[in-house]
Parts: sequence; structure tokens; C-alpha cells
Amino acid sequence: MDIQNNLPEVAIVILNWNGRDFLAKFLPSVLASSYENKRVVVADNASTDDSVSFLRENFPSVEIILNQENGGFAKGYNSALKKVQADYFVLLNSDVEVSAGWIEPVITLMEQDKNIAACQPKILSEKDRDHFEYAGACGGWIDKLGYPFSRGRVLDHIEADHGQYNDAALCFWASGAAMFVRPEIFFLLGGFDEYFFAHQEEIDLCWRMQLSGYKVFVQPASVVYHVGGGTLPKSNSKKTFLNFRNNLIMIFKNEPAGRLWWLLPKRFFLDNLAAWKGLLSGDGGYFVAVIKARLAFLKWIFTARKRSPVVRSGKKCTKGVYPGSILWQYYIKKKRTFSEITAAK
Repeated sequence: MDIQNNLPEVAIVILNWNGRDFLAKFLPSVLASSYENKRVVVADNASTDDSVSFLRENFPSVEIILNQENGGFAKGYNSALKKVQADYFVLLNSDVEVSAGWIEPVITLMEQDKNIAACQPKILSEKDRDHFEYAGACGGWIDKLGYPFSRGRVLDHIEADHGQYNDAALCFWASGAAMFVRPEIFFLLGGFDEYFFAHQEEIDLCWRMQLSGYKVFVQPASVVYHVGGGTLPKSNSKKTFLNFRNNLIMIFKNEPAGRLWWLLPKRFFLDNLAAWKGLLSGDGGYFVAVIKARLAFLKWIFTARKRSPVVRSGKKCTKGVYPGSILWQYYIKKKRTFSEITAAK
């Protein structure tokens, strides 16, 4: 790639819903990015605060797209990106602070390998800057039972960043908090599954990318800082519901049919354990959310499945997949870090 004269156009698209304070705090860092051929777009998901008027008054160079409703992360981006033309999209959360040279390393990597459909930077905590951040850390993985985790984050354990994952590497999913994606592949695969609303829709998309023959990468030479939980806090029952429901839908859609007969019953059992663990620890809302997620998944199978693209390619992804159970390694073997778990036999 000719860095001086032939830069691909990059559209940084920030989906906003009532995020005026985040925009005020973090948008200046985005505008200060050193990459020259960039556009900054805010897609507003029918905010009820003064986000739009604030943008128009204080950031006149930022393009604004007005979505007619709050369709969540999935529909919000699907609707907005149809109105944006660029060589690359960057889907960026409003609660992310970027470093000046965060774009160049990812674009260079993706230009060198046209088969990379999506890529994320290293994502560190905006508050604890020497630690990874929950949503993606340094590249998303998944275990054989469909539980997502990351290089630098396993379940609730967040690792300090000592440069242990500084290699650009294949992964299973790229975080929606800061996701570089090729527009032509995004649209070819139908974008995000809008039934998900929010949470794990990026994992579903990356799964479909791989089943279609494309690669997903992490490029740690690019660094951003994420607040996390900006829209729904981690303890929110709706977030618990969406995570459990969407994870089951994603498994049903993308796993080979021959694996579902044993995988789904095992997942039901493990999800039941999680629900009862929540109840016995005094979190009745968590228990109810998990049970509602199960029922919603079953309802989806019988009433809404046609609205979601079911791949059923018969293929099995292997990149970024841990062939064991992270629950077993974490709770029984007491292994907490990504490197400990993936090194386990």
C-alpha cells in the first residue's frame, strides 16, 4: 500500500444512543486520528437526549445519520451503513478513546491480506489502562460449547497487559466495540442479524464470515481504550437475557446440524447451573433472565427462525476455537488466563 498517495478511504461510524457525554469526551480523540483519508460519521439511534444538537454545534465536521428508531446495535448499524460508502468501515463504540495511530496498523494488515474480512485492535480498559477490557480484549475466541472468551479475558477474569498477546493473530471474533470490516463482505453476508438487537451479533457475523471462507484477525499494534458497559451495565438483567438468548441462537444457526443433538442439551444443563448459581447467590434477576432467554430461544426456533440467516454449511470453524471447556478449566482446574487455558490438554 502506498501510504502517501493511495490511502483507502476509512469511514469511522459511531452508533450513538443518548451518549452525549461519551461523544463530548471521546470524539475529539477520534477526530485527532493521524490517518488522513478518513470520515467520521455518527449514526444516531433515535436518541432522546441532545446528542444531535450537541454534535451539530460542537463538531460540524462530523457527518450525522438519523435512524428512525432505536433498533439496537444490529439494526442500527445495518440501517446506517447502507448510507455510507468507503473502502473500510470501522464500527466504533461511543465510549472508546483511540490512540493517534490506531487506524494505520489495521489497514496495512488488511491491505496485505484481502481475505481478512474483519479485524480488531487491542482493547484496553479506559479506567485501568494497563489491563485488557472485557469486550474483546486482544481477540475473541470461543470454546467447543459456544462460550466466548478472549485473549486477555476469560469469563470475569481480566488480565493485565504485559505485551503477552502483542502478535497479530487469527481469532474467532472481532469485538463490535472497535471492529474494522470490509463493506462488500458485510453486505454480502447480510450484515448483523437484527433479531439479536444487541450482544454477540458481532460473534455471529464473524462466525458466518469464517464459514464463507474469510479470516478474522486482531492487530495489537493498534490500541484503543474502552469504558465498557456504557449502555447496559454488566449486571443488567436485559443484558443477561440478550447474552444467553443470542448465544443459543448463534449456536443453532452456525453449528453443523450433526453437533446440535448433543450440544444444545449440554448447554441447557450448564445454563441451568448458571441460573441456579445466580439465584443461590441472591441474584433473582439473573435467574429469571436466564430462564426467559431459554424460552425466547425456543420461541425463536418455532416462530422467528426464517428471519435469521441459518448457514448450515456443514463446515466447522477451527481458528480461534478452544477444543475443550473454559468452564471446566476455570472452575474445576482453577485456570484463569487465556494462555493457561489454551495450553491445557
